[in-house]
Amino acid sequence: MPTVLITGGTGMIGTALSRLLLQQGYDVIILSRNPIETASHYKASSLQNSFRPSGKIFYARWDTEKKFLDPQALAQADYVVHLAGEGVAKKRWTKKRKEEIKKSRTQSSELLFHALSNQPNKVKAVVSASAIGWYGQDQGKPFVETDPVSQDFLGETCKAWEESIDKVSSLGKRLVKYRLGLALSNEGGALVEFKRPVRFGIAAILGSGNQIYSWIHIDDLCRAFLHAIETPEVNGVYNLVAPDPVSNKEMTIGIAHAMNGNLYIPFKVPSFLLKLILGEMSIEVLKSATVDASKIQSTGFNFIYSNIKSALRHLIG
Repeated sequence: MPTVLITGGTGMIGTALSRLLLQQGYDVIILSRNPIETASHYKASSLQNSFRPSGKIFYARWDTEKKFLDPQALAQADYVVHLAGEGVAKKRWTKKRKEEIKKSRTQSSELLFHALSNQPNKVKAVVSASAIGWYGQDQGKPFVETDPVSQDFLGETCKAWEESIDKVSSLGKRLVKYRLGLALSNEGGALVEFKRPVRFGIAAILGSGNQIYSWIHIDDLCRAFLHAIETPEVNGVYNLVAPDPVSNKEMTIGIAHAMNGNLYIPFKVPSFLLKLILGEMSIEVLKSATVDASKIQSTGFNFIYSNIKSALRHLIG
C-alpha cells in the first residue's frame, strides 16, 4: 500500500487521520521535531530509532526553524498531508501570538516545498489544510470557493497559508487545499469546550446565538482527506464543511439535549463579556459564516454525518 507523510500528525485531526489510514492499509510517517517522543504519543515507546515501525506507523524528524526534513522519510512517501500549524484557539491573540500562528503555517509550507524541490521523491499529491477563516461575515448567500478573502486576521492568515503551499503545483504535484470548518470531535477542539458547561447543567449560548457555524464531523473530515488521496480528479481548493450549517444556539442546545436530555438551563453569554474574556478572538466566536459544501460533493464525496443531529448522536449518544 502507499505511504502517507503527515505534518502535524500528533494533533486532533492528524491522530484521527492516521488511525483511518492505518485501518485502510496505508503506511503512515509522522513528522516531528522529536520522533521518539512522538512514538510515545502513539504508545510505541519501544522504538529505538525514528524508522523502526510500530505496526505501519513510522516516525521521522523535521525542524522548521532549522529547515530540516528527513530525506529518507520524503523518499518513502507517495502522498503528503500537510496539517502543521499552531492552534488558533489555544491562547489569547496577542501580537506575538498572531505572528506565531501565521509563521507556523507559512514556514512549514516553505520547508515542505523546499524539500520536494531539492530531495528525491515520488510524491504524487499534497493535501493541505486551510480553513473557512478565509471568509468573512455572512452577506446573504453561502460562501463558495471563489469568494474573496476576508480582510481580517484569520483571512490574512489563510491567504498566506494557501499561497505558501501553492508553489507545490509548480513541481508537477497535484495540490488539494481543504478549507476546514469547525471540526467536531470528542478528542479535542470546539466540541470539548461546548460540553464543559453542560456538565453543570448549563447550555451556554454565545452572544445572540444566531451566528451560523459551518461544522464537520471528524470522521467525515478524515474520510475527505482519504478521498483526496484516492481520487486524482480532486484538485484545487474545496470547502470541507457538512451541508447543514447551524446556529450557535441550535448546536449548543443540541449538545445539551444529547448529554442531559431536558435537564439543562439555557444561558446567554453576553457579547461584551466574550470580548472582554477572549479579546480579538471573540470576533470568530460571534461571526456568522455559512459555507457551501457542494463542490466537494460534486467530486463524489458523500457525508456520513450530513446534519448536526446525526453528528451529535454519534459523538455524544
